[in-house]
Amino acid sequence: MPKPRTYSGEKNLISKRLIELRKANYLSQRDLSHKLQLAGCDIDKNVITRIETNKRYVTDIEICALAHVFGVTCDYLIEGKES
Repeated sequence: MPKPRTYSGEKNLISKRLIELRKANYLSQRDLSHKLQLAGCDIDKNVITRIETNKRYVTDIEICALAHVFGVTCDYLIEGKES
């Protein structure tokens, strides 16, 4: 069975907001991977690249870790809605 994709064919919903948040916080992909690893989520720079270019699915655990690092909600990462 094929894995689900967005209406536009992308593999995840967070790529654009992840790029925006990373750049707004002046973080390189490597810097972000270090912050995620300190938060207990083993994501390296190459994984971030694949997420940002929609070549990789993102797990719920990874979404929670990214939300924690950026101080936003999971809903914001997924839907762009602030609570």
